[in-house]
Amino acid sequence: MAEEVASATAVEIARMVAGGSISAREVALTFLDRIEKVNSSTNAFLHVNQDWSLSCADLIDQKIARGENPGPLAGVPIAIKDALCIEGAPTTCGSRILEDYRPPYTATVVRRVLEAGAVPIGKTNMDEFAMGSSNESSGFRKCFNPWDLSRAPGGSSGGSAVAVAAGMAPVALGSDTGGSIRQPAAFCGVTGMKPTWGRVSRYGLGAFASSLDQVGPLSRTVEDSALLLSVIAGHDERDSTSLPDPVDDYRSALGSIKGLRVGVPAEYFGEGLDGEVAAAVRAAIATLEEMGASLVEVSLPHLPYAVAAYCIVSMAESSSNLARYDGVHYGARKGGTRGIDELYAGTRAQLLGREVKRRIMLGTFVLSSGYYDAYYLKGLKARRLIRRDFEEAFEKVDVIAGPTTPTAAFRIGEKINDPLAMYLSDIFTISAPLAGIPAISVPCGFTSERLPVGFQIMGRLLDEKTVLSAAAAFQGATDFHEAACPL
Repeated sequence: MAEEVASATAVEIARMVAGGSISAREVALTFLDRIEKVNSSTNAFLHVNQDWSLSCADLIDQKIARGENPGPLAGVPIAIKDALCIEGAPTTCGSRILEDYRPPYTATVVRRVLEAGAVPIGKTNMDEFAMGSSNESSGFRKCFNPWDLSRAPGGSSGGSAVAVAAGMAPVALGSDTGGSIRQPAAFCGVTGMKPTWGRVSRYGLGAFASSLDQVGPLSRTVEDSALLLSVIAGHDERDSTSLPDPVDDYRSALGSIKGLRVGVPAEYFGEGLDGEVAAAVRAAIATLEEMGASLVEVSLPHLPYAVAAYCIVSMAESSSNLARYDGVHYGARKGGTRGIDELYAGTRAQLLGREVKRRIMLGTFVLSSGYYDAYYLKGLKARRLIRRDFEEAFEKVDVIAGPTTPTAAFRIGEKINDPLAMYLSDIFTISAPLAGIPAISVPCGFTSERLPVGFQIMGRLLDEKTVLSAAAAFQGATDFHEAACPL
């Protein structure tokens, strides 16, 4: 039974637990045992509290014994990115400045999955304050791709993607600012979705760039992501940016894509795209066409400005959001006995990583007097043009499809000292958060080195249903998502 559970989807696990064929405790022990065996090789988890996990599982079993509804995620173990607060539990955002921080409250999305019957299995590794595309910027330890331990798992939600890919959890929560769910999903051969901005509450999420950050699911299948999204989506009065629109039952909405109009941007297949990635993605698009979708060529002419616009906007917002980590309000404190300036400088110099310092300094620069108009204002204008490109494209099509990343997973150390090359690895994912639209990445093939390739599908604002349907239809016609990594 343990072997059957380990390979089961979240939907299957919830059905088995609710039906009484296995207990939530047995399921939790299966995945905790897997974490104990595999985590030392991958560093996917920063914190695992076995006692708390089993206590949550026991509560589910008690509900079932009383004849109560255990919830749609009954007994499903879930990995949680360490940027999401859990009351009394370590929440570091991958940074040593928060190494001993224990929040006094729980993030809305975490509360919702617990209420739905999920069992928290641990907090996952991430780039410090979600700033990175490889998980090499973690303040604690690098995370490794289970398909090839010499390669990066992607970032910043690399730990969550690895946890799912390596069978340590059937589903996980991540956050996506410029591609931080979809890019690691592509690198690790799993499914990862960024919902419409505001569709999911950000209350309790460590802030990087508030106008871009969005919590979303990672899983092996689209169906599992649809189930998890149905649980976490919806208005939250604690989040003033949370949208009031009603939430669809995304899982039951998965259906036929006959007649679906799929936009294919020429800009996504130009210079810089690896040949094997291009071939796999074109084959994926052809699969949608064979299933009854029609292909329409569209243009996103301002795509070349996406990386620059994203860097300016996100770094400006991060310089403001991270001002709170000063050694005074909360978090760790280092040095500084001769005044407040020395305290600020000493704390940040010793406890913040290089990438975080770089983005704070650049963000402060683009917001400074004399440079605001030259950089930040232009970045906002470019963002509006990118959003308009999508609005015009969606007048002709229902979804837009293309590669998630320009290459498969790169080697650890390959880009860490070249910030521009690292930022360019997100060129295809950055546009969606700038426009605020939903997007998903699903596995669509492998390179000759047996590295996963990601296929990205984007949709209109609040049209997660169509995006999920297209992705589910593709998975129904292929088996790339069923491939097991060699770890």
